[in-house]
Amino acid sequence: MTATIAKRLLAAIPVLFGLSLVVFGMIALIPGDPATAILGSYATPENVARLNASLGLDKSLPQQYLAWISGVVTGDFGRSYALNRPVIDIVLERFSATLLLAGASLLLATIFGLLAGIVSAVRQFGLADKAITLVVLIGISVPSFWLGLLLILFFAVRIKLFPASGMVAIYGGGGPLDILHHLVLPAITLALVATGVIARLTRTAMLEVLRQDYIRTARAKGLTERRVIYRHAFMAALVSVIPVIGIQAGFVLGGAVYVETVFQWPGIGAMLVNAISQRDILLVQGGVLVVAASYVLFNLLADVCQTLLDPRLK
Repeated sequence: MTATIAKRLLAAIPVLFGLSLVVFGMIALIPGDPATAILGSYATPENVARLNASLGLDKSLPQQYLAWISGVVTGDFGRSYALNRPVIDIVLERFSATLLLAGASLLLATIFGLLAGIVSAVRQFGLADKAITLVVLIGISVPSFWLGLLLILFFAVRIKLFPASGMVAIYGGGGPLDILHHLVLPAITLALVATGVIARLTRTAMLEVLRQDYIRTARAKGLTERRVIYRHAFMAALVSVIPVIGIQAGFVLGGAVYVETVFQWPGIGAMLVNAISQRDILLVQGGVLVVAASYVLFNLLADVCQTLLDPRLK
C-alpha cells in the first residue's frame, strides 16, 4: 500500500506541473491589462509602466511563469494585487468554506446515490426503478444554478424555512447550527448532479454483480436477501463505484464556483469570480491551482480506497 501511494504521488507531480502550465497560459490569454484595472482612474501611461515593472508584468511570459512556479514550489503564491495580502492566506481562508460545502454535497450525493442505485437495481423494471430513473434524469438535466434559484424562491422567499444567502447570520450568527442552517440549500443544489451520476452507475454495477454465480450460491446457502444484497453484492459493486465518487468530488469542487455565486457562499468560487473581474492574476492562478491539486488528491484517495476494498488489486 505504501508503494502504491508513493507511485500515485509521483505520478501526480507531472499532472500538477501540466496544470500549472495550463492555468498560467489561460490566465495570460485574458484580455486587458492588470495594472490598468488596479490603478483605475490613476492609470496614466507612466503609472501603468511603473506598476507593471514592480509586479514583474513587463517581463516575457516564460520569465513570469518561472518566477511564479518557483515561488509556488516554496509555498509563496505571490501577493494579491487587489487585496494586498498573500495569495496563499486568502485561498486557504476561502477554501475552508468551499471544502465544507463540497464535503457536505459529496456526502449527500454518496449516501442518496448509493441508496437509490441499490433500490433501483433490486427493483429492476419496477415502479421504484422507474421513479428513481425519472428523478435521476431530471436531476442530471437541470442546471445547478437554476435549481438553486428555485430553491431560494420556494424555501427562502415563500415559506422562509432556510436563509437565501451567506454562510452565517448577519446578526448573532456563527455557531455550528447557524452554519448548518445556511448550508442546506447550497449543499442540496451542488449534490443533485453528482447524486444522479452515482445512482446510475451504482445501479449498473449492482445489476452486473447480482447476475454472478456466487450471488446465486449465497442465496442457495440460505442467506437472507438483505445479507446477500448489502454484504455480498453491494460490497462487490462498491469497488466499481468508488472511482466515480472520486471523480464526482472534483466536479463538485468545480461546480462550487457558480453555486457559491448564487448563494453568496464565501468560498473559493466566489473569490475566483471577483478576482477575475478585478484582473487579480496571481489570486486566480493560486485559487485554480489549489482546486486542481485537491482534485488530484481526491482521486488518489479514491484509488487507495479501491485498493483496500478489492483484494484483486492487492
